[in-house]
Amino acid sequence: MRSLEQIKQASLITAIKTPYLSTGEIDLATYDELVEQQIAAGVDGIVVGGTTGEGQLMNWEEHLMLIAHSVNKYSDKLIIVGNTGSNNTREAVKATEYGFASGMDAALQINPYYGRTSIAGVKEHFKRVLAIGPAFIYNVAGRTGQDLTPDIIEPLAQHEHFIGVKECGGNERIDHYEQQGIACWSGNDDEAHDARHKYKAHGVISVTSNLIPGLFRQLMDTKNDELNSSLQPLMNWLFCEPNPIAINTALMMTGAVNPVFRLPYVPLSNEQQIQGVELINALSTDDFVGNTAKPLVQDDLVIG
Repeated sequence: MRSLEQIKQASLITAIKTPYLSTGEIDLATYDELVEQQIAAGVDGIVVGGTTGEGQLMNWEEHLMLIAHSVNKYSDKLIIVGNTGSNNTREAVKATEYGFASGMDAALQINPYYGRTSIAGVKEHFKRVLAIGPAFIYNVAGRTGQDLTPDIIEPLAQHEHFIGVKECGGNERIDHYEQQGIACWSGNDDEAHDARHKYKAHGVISVTSNLIPGLFRQLMDTKNDELNSSLQPLMNWLFCEPNPIAINTALMMTGAVNPVFRLPYVPLSNEQQIQGVELINALSTDDFVGNTAKPLVQDDLVIG
């Protein structure tokens, strides 16, 4: 297992997509192809079974199997972050224990969503999961309905297992934390370049890097306003519907994964797909995962 300082060196972490077979089961062979393309592009780590990887649509057996598989195959090349958080503290504790037993480097822990709790309850939840091993705390108020404000995060940052924050609250918040020595990874792809180079963020935990890992590597390594501006339309399109709908559709349109959706996710509309095809194909084929993008064929889709 890597040290906290080694983990903090990771500037580009991809929230990796989970692909499926036509039966709806996890497609490990294609998963490995996706991960290997991330490695080839110089990505530092992956989040396994995150929102983008549809951990919310997996049972725990699938979820933990995928973490163990990722550790077994790629822990020598990538930092493996297992999304073992839950709105059920007992489940989060159990999954996190299993994840670390499998050899993951770190956990991604979210505050309890839907069945929201008090601030005191949030603090106790994180205390229990941080006791198990190194963790990124994930703040995404748009999904949880509860913002993890600095008065919550700053005391947690003193914990020996606290790595930092995946912060979706914007660059002003990131700037505030980084000035105090609290490590942040942007959770907003469109803001990540500026977060890194203007506000000293440690990096990004990215959705877009599933599709363009090499270009995102460039955005994290070097200040490049021109490249960042040129990629804004693509990044905006990838969030035209709630994530991971567009990244799923994009990787299917380039043939990188089978056109299989787990409900409640369904493809983007035809109009949205055409817009995406134009944006993807405007790039060099060497810069995106898969081949020339094409709209999906309805008869090929599996939705279940």
